[in-house]
Amino acid sequence: MQLTTRHHAKSGLTFTELGLGTAPLANLYRAIPDEDARAVMETAWAGGVRHFDTAPLYGPGLAETRLNPFLRGKPREEFVLASKVGRWLRPTTYDQREGHGRWFEVPSRTGVYDYSYDGVRRSVEFSLERLGVDRIDILHAHDLDVWTHGSQEALDGWLDQFISGGHRALHEMRAQGMIRAIGLGVNDWRIAQWLAERADLDVILLAGRYTLLEQEAAASFLPLCVQKGIGVIIGGPYNSGVLAGQEHYDYDRVPPEVADRARRLRAVCDSHGVRLVHAAFRYPLRHPAVLSVIPGSQTVEEMEDNLQAARATLPEALWSDLASQGLIPPEEG
Repeated sequence: MQLTTRHHAKSGLTFTELGLGTAPLANLYRAIPDEDARAVMETAWAGGVRHFDTAPLYGPGLAETRLNPFLRGKPREEFVLASKVGRWLRPTTYDQREGHGRWFEVPSRTGVYDYSYDGVRRSVEFSLERLGVDRIDILHAHDLDVWTHGSQEALDGWLDQFISGGHRALHEMRAQGMIRAIGLGVNDWRIAQWLAERADLDVILLAGRYTLLEQEAAASFLPLCVQKGIGVIIGGPYNSGVLAGQEHYDYDRVPPEVADRARRLRAVCDSHGVRLVHAAFRYPLRHPAVLSVIPGSQTVEEMEDNLQAARATLPEALWSDLASQGLIPPEEG
């Protein structure tokens, strides 16, 4: 059974509703063997997934290099490949490498923030080598947010650098056919909206901010994307796992108020005979701006579960009940 696809007019790309985010396959929180990572990717492909999202940051460089042998031999026109810019990787010592405590058994590399014209060009060249491909369909400007850069003042400097430099490099690469779409990958819908109003973007990857737990982005950001023809990709649909029965929210412990809301969501889903994780996957796809949802999978079982979620048919009454209990906006019920 093939997955449902959605075509994006502005970029000309066609997305499977389920994509594969590769951060977990880059030894996020625990090391996994190459063959286990390959098995997850092959399960995704056999299930119809044709949208693969990666980044230099993931495992630093490991996600891209693990994709390389998997993608080799796959018909290039059959899949959408996205990576990111804003950091390029520099060799370093093991003690100084990126992501101690988050990435395990990964190359000794550290990320250098660089949203300039030359920095974006350099980052893309490195990614093409690691991936072993001759083009990348989408390049997202990565982590242009306060959470990453520590303060609004620091972020403003990087935004200025991107708009005056990196954005121009992406435009040139799109015109040259090196990429199909200019994207943005962030965890903050407000900065995504700010950039959507000022930059020429084709797609935006918004992680964790339009989910069954959080819908503030629906008020102004998503309508703006519909108006401008910007396609939205939803990452982190399970909010780091809390909506999939795990004990993380935004890569940290679950706050009591979030745990309570998750329990209320689960109770409504249970009353309709629906698994919460399936509702969490299907919910963002109800919005016309959304093209694809990309949860991560670290095991074949998790990948198979995501495939089940992508194929699930849920009763309309579920959404009405969620709205009546104030768990999603009334207009989305």
